[in-house]
Amino acid sequence: MEPAIDTFESEKQTVEQLIESRARIDQELSKVIVGQKDVIENLLIALFAGGHCLITGAPGLAKTLLIKSIAQIFHLKFQRIQFTPDLMPADITGTEILQEADGGRRMTFIQGPIFGNMILADEINRTPPKTQAALLEAMQEHQVTASGIRHQLPEPFFVLATQNPIEMEGTYPLPEAQLDRFMFNVVIDYLPEDEEVEVVTRTTINRAVSIQPFFTAEDVLRFHQVVRKVPIAEEIVRYAVRLTAASRPKQKGSPDFVNEWVSWGAGLRAAQYMVLGAKARALIQGRSFARLEDIQALACAALRHRILINYRAEADGVTVESLIAKLVALVDTRPTKG
Repeated sequence: MEPAIDTFESEKQTVEQLIESRARIDQELSKVIVGQKDVIENLLIALFAGGHCLITGAPGLAKTLLIKSIAQIFHLKFQRIQFTPDLMPADITGTEILQEADGGRRMTFIQGPIFGNMILADEINRTPPKTQAALLEAMQEHQVTASGIRHQLPEPFFVLATQNPIEMEGTYPLPEAQLDRFMFNVVIDYLPEDEEVEVVTRTTINRAVSIQPFFTAEDVLRFHQVVRKVPIAEEIVRYAVRLTAASRPKQKGSPDFVNEWVSWGAGLRAAQYMVLGAKARALIQGRSFARLEDIQALACAALRHRILINYRAEADGVTVESLIAKLVALVDTRPTKG
């Protein structure tokens, strides 16, 4: 039996605000962004659920513009960090400097660009692992540590990291431990011809566009709380767990094609993020409960960066996306236990 909206009676106003927000967000984003509806939905789901996103796409697909526009709508402090081979951890987190104060000298912490609400880590795979790792504590604990002193980051806090899938020379692939911190890996692809024509037309005329903010950081924090209260049936949670487990090779019950094509499967965070994302997706679509199709719709975004295919899969022309589609079609959706 499907739960009623009364489940959220104590947060009714926040729920209604969240449900109604989608149309207003689309209206504002349409001023500067053409198409990319699925990408926008996944980014909003991560925002409402409190997760970080990895964004993969070729240059010139408006990744930065999209993220900055979303930050403007929610009145969040936007910070862009360009990752380069010579970037140091202190360039991200901040550093301590010696300053004159009260007739003496003392060490003062100067905040780095990580101190914002929405952080764009541009081309994160172009900086060495030591600098990449500077984001780990921030992403997991929402804090940075300098000289043994912890500095809390502002809330809400999101990291949206971009990767260029074309130029891989001179890059440093993210380790699995850091990839696992990202709720979704969202792929931005080229637009259809008609939409590209519209983009070219818009950007070649003298046209100033402003994004109107109509949310606050406090609204986003309330959205986080209400999303976690969305009811979800146990059989749907169990399906997310089974789908995640099926991606792991050499395990009891692993499909033959997984054993043949996968080197490493998804961990527990994948199921957690699918369930949390399903709750946020339900509210965005005007429902007070999560459905099985919510899990299935988010499976690719939640799993594609957590499954490592082997050389045999590449030789057979198998992609991570096609493998996930096979898993979604194969894993039993019936409400069985154990």
